[in-house]
Amino acid sequence: MAQLTYKQHCRLIFKATLLLSLLFFTLLANARQDSVLIYIRDDVYIDYQQFLSGRDVYSINNFSGKKIRRDVVDMIIAQQALKLGGFDFSFKYAPGKVNFRNTQMLQNGQLLISFDSYWQQDALPLADKVYISDEVIRNGEYIAGIYTSPNNKKTLAVDELNDLSELTAVSTPKWRTDWKTLEQLPLKSLTRDDSWLSMVRMVNIEWIDFILMAFNSTPDQSFTMDKVHLVPVKNVGVVLKDSRHFVISKSHPKGKDAFIAINKGMKILRKRGAIIKAYQQSGFFVDTDKIKILNP
Repeated sequence: MAQLTYKQHCRLIFKATLLLSLLFFTLLANARQDSVLIYIRDDVYIDYQQFLSGRDVYSINNFSGKKIRRDVVDMIIAQQALKLGGFDFSFKYAPGKVNFRNTQMLQNGQLLISFDSYWQQDALPLADKVYISDEVIRNGEYIAGIYTSPNNKKTLAVDELNDLSELTAVSTPKWRTDWKTLEQLPLKSLTRDDSWLSMVRMVNIEWIDFILMAFNSTPDQSFTMDKVHLVPVKNVGVVLKDSRHFVISKSHPKGKDAFIAINKGMKILRKRGAIIKAYQQSGFFVDTDKIKILNP
C-alpha cells in the first residue's frame, strides 16, 4: 500500500477538519431551531431552578418542597402539558425584569408563551393577538392571602370584612381581577404601582398595609425574597373570582402548534388529577374549611 505524501496528509486533515466543522455548525443550527427562547421574571426563574435542583422538569410529580409557589407550578405544568400534547421543542430561558413587557412580546411574536398564567380578564383584550388556553386555575379556585409585614399588628388582627376599612392596599389595574377585587373591598385606600417588586417592598416597610398574594408553601406560609419578609393574616383569605389561562402568541411561528399541544396536554393532566394535586401540594390551593373567605 502506497504511503501518503506530506501534502496528501495535510489535505486529508484539512478535509476532515472542514467536515467536522460543518457537522458541528449543522448540529448547532438544528439545536437552535429545536429550542424556544422564553423570557421569564428573574425571581421566578431562580425559584424554579432551586425547586428542580437538577431534576428533569417532565419527571416532576411531587410539588412539595422549598421554593415552590404558584408561578413555579404554572411553569412546570405548562411544559408538561406541551410535552404531553406533542410539542417536542426544548426551552432556554432569558430571566430578567420582564413582567408586563411580556405582554408586548407575546403580541408581536417575540415570545411564544407566558409560563406565568394570565387572568382571563387580562387575556381577553389580547385575543386578536394571542391564543388563550383552557383553564389551568378555574374560577373560584384562587384564594389569595392578605400579606403584610410581621410587625403590622393592625393588619394581622383582621378577622372580618369591615376590619379592612382602616387599611391600605397596593396593586395594579393591569391585573384586572386583582384590582377589581380590591376596589370592591371596604379599604381606606388603594395605591397603584405597576412593579410587583416595588409593591412587596412598600408592604415590607409598612408604607402600605397589605398586598394580595397566593399562599406560600413554607410552613408558616410566609414569603421571603432578599430583604422582603411578608406573612399572611391567619385563617382568612380573599377569593379572586376569575380563571387563569396560558397565553400563546399568534404571531410566533410555533404559536398554533403550541396552543393545540398545551390544550391537549392539559386535558390529560386534568383527567389524571395532576393539576389540582400540584397546586395543593405547593400550598397554593388551601382548605376552604379552615380559611374564612372575607368576600364569598
